[in-house]
Parts: sequence; C-alpha cells; structure tokens
Amino acid sequence: MCVQHGRSRTQLISDGSVVYAEALWDHVTMDDQELGFKAGDVIEVVDATNKEWWWGRIVDSEGWFPASFVRLRVNQDEPMEEYLAHLEGAQAGEENRAGLGLLLGPGLPCKEQMRTNVINEIMSTERDYIKHLKDICEGYIKQCRKRTDMFTEEQLRTIFGNIEDIYRFQRKFLKGLEKKFNKEQPHVSEIGCCFLEHQTDFQIYSEYCNNHPNACMQLSKVMKVNKYVFFFEACRLLQKMIDISLDGFLLTPVQKICKYPLQLAELLKYTNPQHRDYKDVEAALNAMKNVARLINERKRRLENIDKIAQWQSAIEDWEGDDILSRSSDLLFSGELSKLSQPQAKSQQRMFFLFDHQMVYCKKDLLRRDMLYYKGRMDMDHMEVIDVEDGKEKDFNISVKNALKLRSLAGDEVHLLCAKKPEQKQRWLRAFADERTQVQHDQETGFSLTEVQKKQAMLNACKSHPAGKPKAVTRPYYDFLLRQKHPSLPTAVPQQQVFMLAEPKRKTSTFWHNIGRLTPFKK
Repeated sequence: MCVQHGRSRTQLISDGSVVYAEALWDHVTMDDQELGFKAGDVIEVVDATNKEWWWGRIVDSEGWFPASFVRLRVNQDEPMEEYLAHLEGAQAGEENRAGLGLLLGPGLPCKEQMRTNVINEIMSTERDYIKHLKDICEGYIKQCRKRTDMFTEEQLRTIFGNIEDIYRFQRKFLKGLEKKFNKEQPHVSEIGCCFLEHQTDFQIYSEYCNNHPNACMQLSKVMKVNKYVFFFEACRLLQKMIDISLDGFLLTPVQKICKYPLQLAELLKYTNPQHRDYKDVEAALNAMKNVARLINERKRRLENIDKIAQWQSAIEDWEGDDILSRSSDLLFSGELSKLSQPQAKSQQRMFFLFDHQMVYCKKDLLRRDMLYYKGRMDMDHMEVIDVEDGKEKDFNISVKNALKLRSLAGDEVHLLCAKKPEQKQRWLRAFADERTQVQHDQETGFSLTEVQKKQAMLNACKSHPAGKPKAVTRPYYDFLLRQKHPSLPTAVPQQQVFMLAEPKRKTSTFWHNIGRLTPFKK
C-alpha cells in the first residue's frame, strides 16, 4: 500500500516519520515479546525491516506482531492523539458505568450484560473461525490437489498439516455450542460443558502447532517461484477471501487454541458463582489451559529430539538401542559415585536420566568433555529407595547421601552416592518426576513416530562426519546451556554445568517463532 507520496514504510521510519498501521485481525498472544491487539486498534510501527514480523507500540506496550495482521493507514498524517483520546475516553466511560452500576442493556444489570457480550463474542469468533477453515480447505487445499503438476501430497501435508481434521472437529464443536446458545437471553447460555466434552479432541492442535514451523519453511520455499505466488493469489480471489496471505491464514489455528483460555477467563469473570454454568466454565478454563500447556510441552519435546540424538552421537563406544527408541526427554543429569553388585568398588560416573531409562558414562581422564558409554538402567523396572546415612546392609559399607536402585525382579541392585545432601534430594525428586512424566505420556498418548526418530538420528550422523573427533562439537553441553540455562555465562567451566542442570525448562510459547526474529533487533 502506498503511503505519503509513494515512499515505503522502511523509508518513512528511517526518515524519522511516525508510521501507523490498523489491525485487521485480533492478535492474541501469551508471549511477553509479542504485541497483542484487537481488530481496529492503531499500532505505531517502529521497525518494519523484516517483511513478516514488525516491531510496534500501542500506548505503553511494545512487541513483535505479524505484518500480515495489519494494514498501513493511507493517511499517515491523521493525528494519533485522536485515537488515544478515544481509547482513554472509552476506558474511563467503562469505569464510570461500572462504578455507578448503571444498566447497559434493556433490563440487564452490568454483569449479565457483560456476560452476554462475552458469549456473543465467543459465538461470533467461532463462526468466523469456521469460515476461515472452510476457505483454507475448499479455497486452497481443494485447488492444490487438482494441480498434481505443482504439488505432491507430501508437500500439501507439510504446508497444511492436519487442518482438515481440525475443520471437521470445529464444525462438530460449533454445533454443540449452537445447541447450548440461548439467542433470546445469551447470558443464560450454558456453554462450559461443550469445552469439557471435547477437551481431549482439542489435542489434535498439537500436531498442527508442531508442524507449523515446517509449513512456514515449505511455503516460503515454493513462494520464491512466481507461478506459486500467482496460483495462491488466484485461489484467494476465487474463494472471495479477505486480503491476507496464506501464511496469515495458516497462523489462525495456532492463535485460536491460545485464545480459548483468554475467552473462558473473561466469561468466568462475568459469571455469577450461583449461575448454573459457573462450575463448568471454571473447569473448562482449567481444561483449556491444560490443553495449551500440553501442546506447548509436546512442541518442546519434539524440538529437543534432535539435540538428544546429537548427544548420543557424541558418546564414544555406544552400545544397544538408540536413546530415542524409548525416550524423548532429558530430565536430569549429574555426577554420582556408583556401586553395583557383585563388585564393591566405587566408580565415578556421569548419569543422564531420560524418561524410561538412565544412561551412565565415564569421563575421559585427559579430555573431560569426552564421555564413554558404560551402561543403562531400565527405569520402568526399577524402584528407587532412599538410603539413610550409616551402614548399608546390601553392600555392607558405610554410606552418606546415598540412594539405591533395585530391579523389581530383585536381580539387580545399584548404590548411588551424591556429594551433598541437597544433590541427593534433587535426584530423588528427578526420579519421581520421571515416573510422573511416563504416566502422563501414557494418559495423553504422547509418543514419537518412527519417522521422527529416524530423521533425528540421520541429522545427528550428518553433524558428525566419519573421522571427525566427536567431542569437538560438545552437543550435550550446548544442549544444557541453551535449553536449561539460557542466561548462564559461557565462562562457567563446562564440567560444572552438569551440577547446575534443572529438570524443567522455562516453556517456550509454541506460537512464537523466534527464528523469524533473530536477524533483526529492536
């Protein structure tokens, strides 16, 4: 769009001009680095050097936002003060109305009217969302399948993910909402049960969100060829879709699953505890928060499998199955003294606790960053025993800060000793966390596909060419530094990082593609 005599947005900003954009869509985010806004909001564009993500400001909030969600205002000279005054006036008006307890609708008290507004918004956005999904499935996918000369089925699966499954589910979900929606008295509607009934169905968004970065890469690749640009634009025009690029439409499901907890929180806020829907809305809010948390955690797990495969490829003398054959998460690691029957000689070993198994390695005497595989323990068939300081009866020795791993069959016993009491307690918690995670994975059906496992191991092999010293890349140390301690100074001796490792990382919001943001800064 041309603004101010044809000058580009970047020219305007670099000239010191203030550039404003108007939001076409709601941008809902829980990421503190992204700027949230509603359709119609006016945003000051601070940095537009990247064509996909811009940095902007609304009043006192700043952050990244998708460029496809806004349009530059034609008249950039229109004073921002008018918009801000309108915004402040609207907020003040709301406060005054709430303070005076005035009626906002015909015969409805403030809280009931607000509940009506929230219910209407949920229904309206749900219907709009169904239309967007229909447009993608019928306007794009249907046309793409006709062009076998341009697209393979694998390409389409990468670009569109399981959006057709989401479309089928969301139609069913909307039907349930419509049945519970009271058109004459929306505030009476009881829709909380609809979310509870379908809470497990919402987990199909996990696959879509995990695939979304791949979809963006594949789409970016084909859009470098003009015939694909013209084809997708023709699809949009034929379906009479709004002027937003395909990548903008494909972001919609990612945003939608984030928006449900926000809408339900707002609904709960304006639902009286005596309302028949209150308990269901409260439960639905927790359920949808859990769904978002689960999707986020699954994305983190899938992002980490390449790093786990690289870690294994750096271990010397590896024996047995690949770590990914049973595990997908490194929960804890550290150095412990190990005694195993029948031998009674203490050995210093590095232990790596994954879901389902624990691997232990020996450090190289000269190169302390090089590890040699020495064995593993099957945590599915082990019990963890807290050992009191003093004489240990199985090994007949005095111990301190010890714990014991005994196989359920009783034919395998390992005595592990930490240097400090707090390290021992940390290990005990880690073992408990491992069992909890395994149970949770079973309940939610989380598992890696054979394709994912093979691809991760293939990528790891490529990163370690034959004849190249394995420990040079130090993938495990990088793994810990990046994943568990992003702010850890690089000057910290690498061997100390083992003892600093924490089992739970700060979860990264799945809908925020940091890769897009790294080339340029605020």
